[in-house]
Amino acid sequence: MLLALDIGNTNIVAAIYHGDHLVTQWRMATDRRKTKDEYRILVIQALENSGLKKDAIEHVAISSVVPPLNPMLLSMFQEYWGIRPLIVRPGTKTGLNIKLDDSRSVGPDRIVNAVAAYHHYGGPVIIVDLGTATTFCAVNRHGDYLGGVICPGLGISTEALVAQTAKLPRIEICQPQRALGQTTEESMQSGVYFGYVGMVDGLISRFKGELGEEGQQAQVVITGGFGELIGKGCRQVDHIHPSLTLDGLRLLYERNRGER
Repeated sequence: MLLALDIGNTNIVAAIYHGDHLVTQWRMATDRRKTKDEYRILVIQALENSGLKKDAIEHVAISSVVPPLNPMLLSMFQEYWGIRPLIVRPGTKTGLNIKLDDSRSVGPDRIVNAVAAYHHYGGPVIIVDLGTATTFCAVNRHGDYLGGVICPGLGISTEALVAQTAKLPRIEICQPQRALGQTTEESMQSGVYFGYVGMVDGLISRFKGELGEEGQQAQVVITGGFGELIGKGCRQVDHIHPSLTLDGLRLLYERNRGER
């Protein structure tokens, strides 16, 4: 079985795959202060909660935007499982053509998402990932990765609003019934939710325009922690795919397996 780890700035999303079947998945907080023993215990506990044993893990694939964790996790899997993980980095075979001036600067999470989206939906495809940061990427019909947009994430934008104002409270991020809020909390929820829905739809429209004739045929897929919440309110989103990044890790492991 393959353990796929998507290491983000806020959460680590993990999944177990048996072939192309997603067996189970879980989340844990990203914490640079934790030791490899603490992470090992968390992984084993999550496996046991899913009815799996420690030695169920035979392969590991990692996408990480938190580089300080990478050496520790490599050491953990090598020491306790005898596995050398695949870490997505420049040089990893993706099957895409990265059409950027500096292809090494693209975050591994964006590449992994693009690989999965192109595999599942073909091209042209536009990918939106609503995590700690909100990212947009585009891949054309030929499998060329064309770049995209990086915006502040929904969660950190809301926290910044609360932190930089004297009287605004923390709120639950949810879908309001209407845009016209009757209380401060409702007004904030409306601004956060409908503001991000509008941003997503607006940027997708711009992407489609810049892609020209091809853009009118582009499929749009959304993922990430807030993907389902925002995606169901967007007119431009065709597919909500919560496991997109994890699926991409599985695909990349298979494509690079011969070199492991």
